[in-house]
Amino acid sequence: MNWTPDRHSHLSLHIQIVEWITTRIEQGEWPVGTKLPPQRKLAELLGVNRSTIIEVLDELKADGLLEMKRGAGTFVSNNSWNILLNKSQPNWHKHIQASIHKPNYHTIQLINEYEQDSSIIRLGTGELSPDLLPTKLLEQSLQAISLNARDIGYSEPKGSKRLRIILSEYLQKRGIHTSPESILIVSGALQALQLISVGLLEQQSIVFQEYPSYLNSVHPFQSAGMQMVSVERNERLVETLKVIRGKKQSLFYTVPTLHNPTGSNLTPLERKELLEICAELQIPIIEDDVYYELLFEESLPAMKSLDQTGQVLYLGSVSKTLSPGLRIGWVVAPEPVIKRLADIKMQTDYGSSAFSQEIVAHWLSTGLYEEHVVRLRQQLKERALFVEDILNKDFSQIATWENSMGGFYIWLRFNEPVVNKALFLKLIKQNVLINPGYIYDPSDWHHIRLSYAYATLEELKEGLTILLGVIKSESSFML
Repeated sequence: MNWTPDRHSHLSLHIQIVEWITTRIEQGEWPVGTKLPPQRKLAELLGVNRSTIIEVLDELKADGLLEMKRGAGTFVSNNSWNILLNKSQPNWHKHIQASIHKPNYHTIQLINEYEQDSSIIRLGTGELSPDLLPTKLLEQSLQAISLNARDIGYSEPKGSKRLRIILSEYLQKRGIHTSPESILIVSGALQALQLISVGLLEQQSIVFQEYPSYLNSVHPFQSAGMQMVSVERNERLVETLKVIRGKKQSLFYTVPTLHNPTGSNLTPLERKELLEICAELQIPIIEDDVYYELLFEESLPAMKSLDQTGQVLYLGSVSKTLSPGLRIGWVVAPEPVIKRLADIKMQTDYGSSAFSQEIVAHWLSTGLYEEHVVRLRQQLKERALFVEDILNKDFSQIATWENSMGGFYIWLRFNEPVVNKALFLKLIKQNVLINPGYIYDPSDWHHIRLSYAYATLEELKEGLTILLGVIKSESSFML
């Protein structure tokens, strides 16, 4: 033993000796069971006071690296290597548990996992089937797009100026009159919600929503410290909002056209009334309008088209119509709000994909997009009718539903509360994946969000047959 602590070091003698003994154990020089010299001898060898050695040994015993055997001395502990291994690795579990972002429901984590399995029949997926994506046309459009160096660099904070100009013209068909400066390009509508949650609200703000709600299946506001409150649109809505909000900041999130998950629509009058109520209480509205182009019949007005005071933050996207992989959406809002969200976005990802923005700009400006949407609506309508025929034939005695008015979904309600975690897991074992109602409203054991947009017709038929069989075996339905 020829080491002694450095009395000129910025580290104390105590710390130096602790690190020295720990290193001897880590490097295997002092294996398990090694007996240390007596305290007096160790103090003499290291040139320190015995009191310093006593403090060092007490600390290492408390850490579990050393153990005292009465009458025999001090030894390297049997568990020392495990302790050192754990100490050398970050405690990731502790980091995860203490992190800001809320974990998603286990059911949704399983949905995200099993959606990657090609053998699974996906009865709830909010995504277009690969068969419905205009893959060939997208490939051809890549050849028609002319790029320069600036096009494929970082875009402006608000996104591609060209795309924003095209969008401002395109949105006029929706009755929304806005300048390019009041549009922000985002990586899908979900990113817009995340930006709003950290950019426009203080902690413990109230986010109102109707139930069931898509927001319960993702946590952009919850993770930012907001309180989610589900409310009913009835004659007491004004008083309800006023009492719950108190003096806190608040927003009202709504999907008035082809609501997710129910597929329902607010009437023009209901839209006007909700806008007036929120305007009276000075509660901004987030209008999530990503499905409106998929209405089977005549389009309904956007709430933003009725907005004269900048009350509505409007969200759009091509994820539900053109391709989710492009990750292109937009926010329309007053210019100060857009500047604020753009600043946060630049701090987050330095802009959405330049290539994707060029593709979307090309499709919107050439008419390719509108031609595609017309075809897509017809294909989705055929799928909806196919599923409704199966429901009428096999499910009419055990469930109720409204025929789809567009989009992806049928909100299927079983007469008995059978839609629980056990049903979800049993269906997975039979290679069928559903979106149960309880991920949109924790107290809902009756509903399934049934999607006709992703699975093939053959898979839809097979999946519904399996669903019916499991329901029969697990419930008291008299079929």
